[in-house]
Amino acid sequence: MIIAASGGSGFLFIIVIAFLLLWLIVVRPQRKRQNQQQQMLSELQVGDEVLTAGGIYGTVSSLEEDQVTVEIAPRTEVRVARRAIAGITRDPEDEEPEEEPEEPDDEAAASSEEGVDPNGVNPVGEPSGDEDRG
Repeated sequence: MIIAASGGSGFLFIIVIAFLLLWLIVVRPQRKRQNQQQQMLSELQVGDEVLTAGGIYGTVSSLEEDQVTVEIAPRTEVRVARRAIAGITRDPEDEEPEEEPEEPDDEAAASSEEGVDPNGVNPVGEPSGDEDRG
């Protein structure tokens, strides 16, 4: 009788741990995304560049309680539900410049000057003549 009771509590413990992991892996990140989406929609302003859930880019021309009017081309506006705004696109001047590629090391630079990459293959794809063919 005592053995059966301890086995049942072990199973219950495993079920509780499984639900806890499910909450940590699925529910918590989903709530965080929902909160970010709600914050983005509440901060939406006229003139923002947006992307709709249907994949249409445009500029917000007016805002109402549950609707947004988006200009998708000159003198072409569409009304969409506010919740259909997938995101605010970033302006090019807001983006950080990409890092410049690293300088090749000395061996690679010397090989590329000779027209052979560090692996011993010339640009045509044939092995270079300085490899051992034995």
